[in-house]
Amino acid sequence: MPLLTRIRGPRDLDRLSLEELEQLAEEIRTFLVDAVAKTGGHLGPNLGVVELTIALHRVFESPKDKVLWDTGHQSYVHKLLTGRQDFSKLKMKGGLSGYPSQAESEHDVIENSHASTVLGWADGIAKANQLRKRDSHVVAVIGDGALTGGMAWEALNNIAEAKDRPLVIVVNDNERSYAPTIGGLANHLATLRTTDGYERFLARTKDILDRTPVLGKPLYETLHGAKKGLKDFIAPQGMFEDLGLKYVGPIDGHDIEALESALARAKRFGGPVIVHCLTEKGRGYQPALQDEADRFHGIGPIHPDTGVPVKASGADWTSVFGDEMVELGKEREDIVAITAAMLQPVGLKKFADTFPDRIYDVGIAEQHGAVSAAGLAHAGVHPVFAVYATFLNRAFDQVLMDVALHKCGVTFVLDRAGVTGTDGASHNGMWDMSILQVVPGLRLAAPRDADQVRAQLREAVAVDDAPTVVRFSKGAVGPAVPAVGRVGGMDVLREPGTDRPDVLLVSVGALAPMCLEIADLLDKQGISTTVVDPRWVKPVDEAMAPLADRHRVVVTVEDNSRVGGVGSAIAQALRDAGVDVPLRDFGIPPRFLDHASRAEVMAEIGLTAPDIARQVTGLVSKLDGRFEDAADAADAVDSVEPARD
Repeated sequence: MPLLTRIRGPRDLDRLSLEELEQLAEEIRTFLVDAVAKTGGHLGPNLGVVELTIALHRVFESPKDKVLWDTGHQSYVHKLLTGRQDFSKLKMKGGLSGYPSQAESEHDVIENSHASTVLGWADGIAKANQLRKRDSHVVAVIGDGALTGGMAWEALNNIAEAKDRPLVIVVNDNERSYAPTIGGLANHLATLRTTDGYERFLARTKDILDRTPVLGKPLYETLHGAKKGLKDFIAPQGMFEDLGLKYVGPIDGHDIEALESALARAKRFGGPVIVHCLTEKGRGYQPALQDEADRFHGIGPIHPDTGVPVKASGADWTSVFGDEMVELGKEREDIVAITAAMLQPVGLKKFADTFPDRIYDVGIAEQHGAVSAAGLAHAGVHPVFAVYATFLNRAFDQVLMDVALHKCGVTFVLDRAGVTGTDGASHNGMWDMSILQVVPGLRLAAPRDADQVRAQLREAVAVDDAPTVVRFSKGAVGPAVPAVGRVGGMDVLREPGTDRPDVLLVSVGALAPMCLEIADLLDKQGISTTVVDPRWVKPVDEAMAPLADRHRVVVTVEDNSRVGGVGSAIAQALRDAGVDVPLRDFGIPPRFLDHASRAEVMAEIGLTAPDIARQVTGLVSKLDGRFEDAADAADAVDSVEPARD
């Protein structure tokens, strides 16, 4: 009987011998490769923390002791050891989340997957434990990549303040976040990885001096008293100890016995301790180890024996952007690119290969990236900062006060905008078009297809006196959606064939095909519809108000929060222009969305062609008096067969 099937909770580990624990580690790796190959997920990070997670749960008593993960994509082994071994629907609707989830287990705490937050959480929990006189411990597991984030160092400064507050910080050092970790901290950790530790040196020295008559003991005591300077010379972990943090390590992160010993010492210390563990991302799986780009950080379904994807992916939004960046780089020497530790995921690898002197990886530090971009723009170049839409949230103040206030020509490219689905609540890029509405002077583009990504990226980098934003979806980019006309700066995607049409349907970004389907459904109900793509959704085009005034109803459809989004901005523009036309805005409701496929999430929130057509039919019908209520209108739409893919 496999050992893994006997593990129903962390305390089941207590009765296993060291040999059995090592066998369990191998079983876990085999399980992870087989399971994640079927569903996709974060494979490489979890293969690297198997022994570390076993040791953590052997030494600490979760859930009494809080084990916190930063980021949560390295928590699969934690899930297995806390009773969750059904990975058949990982990241799918009704299955396990790809991150810790309070709804799944009492052993989970932090659900968000925005890096560098765990030390702040740990500081707060440790303070509360001390205040409430609890005897429990707090353990924060943070990757070396996440330590490049400024929030982590703000937290360390506060954690070090209390010498008697138990808090164990485990640095999972695999030299990578997605790709190899960069920056001064990475160099410091590399020094620690490659230098013999002070404690080992001191132990050897003590042994020699103990055998030296007369002068041996006094010399050892002098040496020990001067250990700070010596320690910085032998193993420069002084950076941590200067903060007041006890340092243990480096420890082989795949040696369960060594890990348990180090963690037990840290647990007994009674104050803040850093345990520095060296791990190997993708350990035990050769295809991952051979993937130099990101060691199978995040994968789709693969053949487990070879690591080859089950099906080849077509062109996606990210690669379209990446290819166009290379072309722009060839044409303009002032174009530079910035990434926050995600060179490959945001499509900048080709640019980096072509222009290695014009790419800046700032680490997981979006705030710094935005401010540095302002400096670059001020000094005469045009930076393009490519980042996931959800991660731009972290740099809002810098976009507002450093870039926009100073009228800096910086282009922000937001990947994974809108509903992303399987990565869950913290990865949906559903806030950017709302929070950016308040930034004076900022211009925001939402391309509907690959051609518009290219065109609008070029329009964005042509602006040198204000921030510009280009946002697009995750995954495959569909066929081109041609325009049939132009009104102001807006593309007309469908003309109604009548002088006084019923509905002006404003389609935002990648939702253009769905909006055309909505128009077809409305047409079958005798409702004439104009479909326009604003292209640039901020500021609202001056032609919008007079165009709306020629329709009976305005409907906006966006892959963004309804609160403060494009629909709200258009409604305000119509009010300001004195256009009194009913407006209905469709978008994402103001709530956190559970993980599921994009299509399932969109259906759950009613952002589908039949759902929207049903409600618009009801609105128009009320104006006409054709139906007594919305239910009758809904029945009429339901009788129409929707278009199929």
